Amino acid sequence: MNSNTYIPDAFIDDVKSYIPEHLTIEDFIKSCQTPLKRAVRVNTLKMSVDAFESECAKRDWIITPVPWCDTGYWLERPAAEEDALPLGRTDLHLSGCIYVQEASSMLPPMALKDTLKDAHTVLDMAAAPGSKTSQLVAMLDNEGFLVANEYSSSRLKALSATLKRVGAHNVGLTHFDGAVFGDYMPEMFDAILLDAPCSGEGTVRKDADALKNWSLQSNVDISDVQKALIKSAFHALKVGGTLVYSTCTLTPIENQAVCQYLLEQYKGLIEVQSLHDLFPDADKAATEDGFLHIWPQIYDSEGFFIARFKKTGSQAVSEPKNKKGAFPFSPMPTKQSATFIQQLKKQFAINALPGEIYIRDKEVWLFPNVDNERLLHSVKYSRIGIQIGSTHKNGVRLEHEFASCLGHLAKQNVFDLSSEHAADYFNGKDIRLQTPTTHTGEVILRLRGASVGLGKWQKNKIKNSLARDLILDGMLITW
Repeated sequence: MNSNTYIPDAFIDDVKSYIPEHLTIEDFIKSCQTPLKRAVRVNTLKMSVDAFESECAKRDWIITPVPWCDTGYWLERPAAEEDALPLGRTDLHLSGCIYVQEASSMLPPMALKDTLKDAHTVLDMAAAPGSKTSQLVAMLDNEGFLVANEYSSSRLKALSATLKRVGAHNVGLTHFDGAVFGDYMPEMFDAILLDAPCSGEGTVRKDADALKNWSLQSNVDISDVQKALIKSAFHALKVGGTLVYSTCTLTPIENQAVCQYLLEQYKGLIEVQSLHDLFPDADKAATEDGFLHIWPQIYDSEGFFIARFKKTGSQAVSEPKNKKGAFPFSPMPTKQSATFIQQLKKQFAINALPGEIYIRDKEVWLFPNVDNERLLHSVKYSRIGIQIGSTHKNGVRLEHEFASCLGHLAKQNVFDLSSEHAADYFNGKDIRLQTPTTHTGEVILRLRGASVGLGKWQKNKIKNSLARDLILDGMLITW
C-alpha cells in the first residue's frame, strides 16, 4: 500500500456521484493506494511471443498473459535480479523486443484490431511517448502508413527514439495541435486513435501526485480540448472508417460527455460500436452505451476509458486548408537507386526495400508505400519513414536506423552479439573478435535475434558505429 498517494476529498466526493452501483468507493480508494503490477508487451517486429515465453522460462521470469492483448504480459523478475539491473537495461528491452506498457494502455489499439486488417492509412492523434503508436505499428506489421502526431515538442523526440528502437519504418511524425487534421486532411484515414490528453485520474497507482492539481473546473477545461480533437478526428476519418477515443481518466465529463457531444454534432453520420465483447469479461467494465469504463479495482489495472465509433456518413469541413511551402524531398533518381540497391545486395544480400527511396540534399530516406499522394503533401512532417543513409562520393553511407529497422532483411554480414558483446556495444565500445576475420565493410549486429545497430568489420574487431546520443553508461545486459 502507498499511504502517500494524494487523493483529495473533493475528488472522492465527485467520484461518489458516478461510480457504478456494483462497485464501492472503499475498494476504489484501496486500489488507488496499491502499486501497479508491471506489464510488458512483446514487440512482434523483433521477437515472437513464443520466443519471449521461452526466454522468460530460462530466466525464471514469471509472466501472466494480459487477457485483452495477445502480446501483453504481467511480469515479475527474481528479487536479486530486480535489485541489480533495471528491466530497461536488459537485452530484451535494449534490443526492442519488449516494451514496458501498462496493461490498460494496451486496450485502445486492440479496439482497432479488426479495422487494421484492411487499413492502409492510420492516424494516432496524440502519440507520445509511443506505447500505443509502437503497438499499432506492430499490429500493422510495418505496412501501410501511420501518421503519429504529438503537440509537445519535448515529447516528440522521445516518440521518435521509441519508434527507432522498436524498428518502425512506416510512420510519419507530425507536430501539431491535433485539431488541425480535420481541416488539412479531411477523410484521409481508415482508422484513427485519439488517446486524448486528459486529467489523468486513472494514473494515481503509478504517480502518487497525479491528483495534486485536480479540480472539477480543470475537468471541464480539458473536455473542451477533447471535443475539439474528436471533431477533428471525425472529419479526418473516411466514411466507413473506425475511430477509437480513449483517456486514462475516470470522470464522465471527459469520457461519456465527449462521446455524446460527438454523436450529437454528427447525428446520423457516426455510430457507436459496442466493446462489451472485446475480450473475455469485458462486460464487467462495459457501460450501457457500449463503452469500456475501466475502474482500477475491476482488472487490477490503471483506470481507463475506451469508446469505438464507425463513421457512416460525410460532412464537409467548413474551411478546408492547404499546406504552405514546398515538399523538400524528391524520389531518388532511378540510376542512383539501382546502384544503392546493388550495394545492399552485395553487402547484405538484400534485393529490395519495403518502401520508396527519397532524397533531401545528401540524406537518403525510405518512405512507406502510400496509396494516396495527398497524404504526403497535405501537412508538414517532422519526418517521414526512416533515414537510412547519406550520400557521399563512393555511394551511400548507412545510418543506424537502417540496421535497427531493416536489419532483419539481411542474409549475410550479420553478427550475433553475446551478452558481453552487447554490453560493450551499448557502452560505445568496439567488439573484440576471438579470431581474425576476412570480412570487410559494414555488418549488422543482432541481439536475441533482433537487429540493434551497425558496425564495421576490421581484422580483429567490429568497430562500433553507435551514435553518441544512444550510448549508455553503467551496468547493462548481465547482473
